[in-house]
Amino acid sequence: MTELSVVIVNYRSAEYLRACLTALAASTLQPEIIVVDNDGSAAAVADDFPQVVYLPQSENRWFCAGNNIGIDAAQGDYVLLLNPDTEPQPDALATLVAFMQANPSYRGATLQLRYPDGLIQRTCSQVANYTGLLLNHTPLGLLLRGWRDRVNTQQWYGDWGRDSDRDVAVMPGSCLLMRRGDLRLDHSLRLYFPEDDLTQRYAEAQFRFLTGSYITHHEKAVTRTWTASRTYYRDLLIYTRKHHGRWRTALLWLLSRPLLAAMWMKARYS
Repeated sequence: MTELSVVIVNYRSAEYLRACLTALAASTLQPEIIVVDNDGSAAAVADDFPQVVYLPQSENRWFCAGNNIGIDAAQGDYVLLLNPDTEPQPDALATLVAFMQANPSYRGATLQLRYPDGLIQRTCSQVANYTGLLLNHTPLGLLLRGWRDRVNTQQWYGDWGRDSDRDVAVMPGSCLLMRRGDLRLDHSLRLYFPEDDLTQRYAEAQFRFLTGSYITHHEKAVTRTWTASRTYYRDLLIYTRKHHGRWRTALLWLLSRPLLAAMWMKARYS
C-alpha cells in the first residue's frame, strides 16, 4: 500500500511545476505523484519525470474538480494537495505523515509556507463568519475600517507569527494533507473557499499547523488577473449560499457589486 499520494493541479505553471517535481524527487519519503494538467502545459515536464502519474484534461477543470480527479486516482493512505508553485524541503512530507500517524484524532495537517526570500507566509485562519464576508467584500469595510480590522485580526490569528505549531481551523489548499477517505472538495467551487468548506463539513475536527519543516511557495501571478477576481466573487457567492442561506447571499451580491465593478475598470483601463 502506498503511504502518501501528492496531487498537483497544473494550469499555466510548467516552469514552477518542474521545480516542484525536482524538489519532490529529493524527498526522504517518496510519494506517489499525480499531476492533473488543466491546459496541457505540463506535458513536456511530465515526460522528464516518468514516475509521475500524468492526467491531462480536455478542458480546464479548475482547482477543486481537478484535485478531486487526482484524489480519485490516488492510492495512498494519505493525500497531500500541493500547489505547482511550491518546493517542499526534503523532510517536509515525512514530517506531515509522521504527525498524522502519531495523532489519529487529527483530520489533517499543513506546514509552514515561506516566500522564496525566507519570509513566513500568513496561512491558516478561522472560518470567516458572515459579518467578515460583508466587511471584506463590500464597501462596508471601507466605511467601517476599525470593525473590519478587528474581525480580520481575530480571523487570521493576529497574535501568532506562524513560527510555532498550532491547531487551526482552516488549512491552505496549497499544502493540505488528509486521509484519502476524508478528502473531497466541493467541485461547485472552482478555485476559492474549498478549505473553508472542508472546515464547515468537518465541524469540531482538529487540523494542525506544523513548523518541523517548511515549503517554499512562490505564489505565481496567474491568480492576479481579472478572471481570477471574477472567479473569486463567483465562488464567494456559491460558498455563502451553501453556508449562510439565500437571503444573506442576495445581500452580499448586491453590496459587493461596486467593488467588483471597480476591479473590472482597473483591469480594463490599467
